[in-house]
Amino acid sequence: MTTSQTKFIFITGGVVSSLGKGLASASLASILQGRGFKVRLRKLDPYLNVDPGTMSPYQHGEVFVNDDGTEADLDLGHYERFSGVSATKNDSTTSGKIYQNVINKERRGEYLGATIQVVPHVTNEIKDFILSNLDDEDFVLCEIGGTVGDIEGQPYLEAIRQIAYEFGRARVMFVHLTLLPYIPTAGELKTKPTQHSVKKLQEYGIQPDMLVCRSQKQIDENEKRKLALFCNVRQENVITALDVSNIYEVPIAYAKEGIDRAVCNHFGIECEQNLPDLSKWEHILEVMSKPQGVVKIAVVGKYTQLLEAYKSLGEAIKHGAIANRVKADIDWIDCEKIEKEGAEKYLKDTDAVIVPGGFGKRGTLGKIKAITYVRENKIPFLGICFGMQMAVIETMRNLAGVQNADTTEFAQDCVPVVGLMTEWQKEGLKQTRSKDSDLGGTMRLGAYPCRIKKGSKAYEIYQKEEISERHRHRYEVNPEYENVLLKNGMQICGKSPEGRLPEIVERNDHPFFIGVQFHPELKSKPFEPHPIFVALIKAAVKLKKA
Repeated sequence: MTTSQTKFIFITGGVVSSLGKGLASASLASILQGRGFKVRLRKLDPYLNVDPGTMSPYQHGEVFVNDDGTEADLDLGHYERFSGVSATKNDSTTSGKIYQNVINKERRGEYLGATIQVVPHVTNEIKDFILSNLDDEDFVLCEIGGTVGDIEGQPYLEAIRQIAYEFGRARVMFVHLTLLPYIPTAGELKTKPTQHSVKKLQEYGIQPDMLVCRSQKQIDENEKRKLALFCNVRQENVITALDVSNIYEVPIAYAKEGIDRAVCNHFGIECEQNLPDLSKWEHILEVMSKPQGVVKIAVVGKYTQLLEAYKSLGEAIKHGAIANRVKADIDWIDCEKIEKEGAEKYLKDTDAVIVPGGFGKRGTLGKIKAITYVRENKIPFLGICFGMQMAVIETMRNLAGVQNADTTEFAQDCVPVVGLMTEWQKEGLKQTRSKDSDLGGTMRLGAYPCRIKKGSKAYEIYQKEEISERHRHRYEVNPEYENVLLKNGMQICGKSPEGRLPEIVERNDHPFFIGVQFHPELKSKPFEPHPIFVALIKAAVKLKKA
């Protein structure tokens, strides 16, 4: 449970969705860290799915995976990238999980015959989640998904209202993120939507202590005074959140607005003038503002119409570019276009190609054509998860001559180069699955160790024999074909500790051709870039100079 000194900041959103509550929460956490505080970030999603694992990328965007195997909202990625604090299953919940817990307790008779109601049973479950599994954190920042007024979000607002009532306002702060739309014909920002949103929040018994106002224009003092008066907020707690060209500008922009001073003042904390220390963010921006070159990175995927589906991948590419002091110009290419029109049209001018993960057969041939092109033309290549599996199949089909090499995910009468994994070890316990298992939560999820062969390109990148990386997949490369692959230039240089599951493949006849079964993008941070992306961008820079 929480210590008596832990303070809670609840972040809600209003007016419209997709304002960036996750980014705002992550930025505030990083600024508080710059003042020396220990922080934890949590996300409460009101949707009824147990987790986003079965949701379409077009519906929800990326599914972020923690070390412990939790499938979570993509905001957890922002939290980790900005704060450096690894999230766990205790930092992400949904209405699906909350109601599931309540129903399970009712079935076990834990409520002693009571009539189960939203208040107090559901709200108590939410409160238990917020307050549990904490150590000595100074601040816990909890983001409530959705917008104020959504019917699904009402139990969450009631729960955080009760926490404020029980703990007192000296330990709780409410931050409300809203939109101030700019009307060009009137030439002014409009505050009325924010006023209405705050009124709605007040109807639930919550008075915001701070307004973070997304805006295209600077909010002048008159507008801040108006917002403060009609929303019952101190004027210095009306924070301008201007649109920025680079998300890594946000912590510095918020700090200039005095968001950390406002938080300290609210909690009665002495506010040192020489803090926060944001030097790491200043360094990142300095490198990004003065790149020493540009490399073009093509991502051949199937969800490119919604880039939120590749949020962590896009950021990891940027991190690798920062480490090489260059800019990465990312070209998001629909694999179905390559399937129909060929790879050369789209890849001939690229400096590196990534084929990321994905589910389903659509676009598979386009990914294989892209891999053939980069293999034959010596373009640096990284295959991630399904991308690695397609690289293995491409070698089997086009070099080993096994034309019906495929994955049993799509074809049962094939040479099963990739197949369904039916059992594996997780934390010392055997996990078993079958093709009839539920889709949700049944993949190999979370961090697993991998042992790397010395002398390989992968070993050169990681500089160690054992690593731990995060997984999210149901099918595995079949190790029975290892010798066939090796005879055709592809070695399995990374395996699970017992040597059963292939984790990394590479080609020795290529300047940079690596496939990984895991998702390295999930562990990359702007100030701690993942070594695979650093190496890929370095190879792209070398190709460009050649």
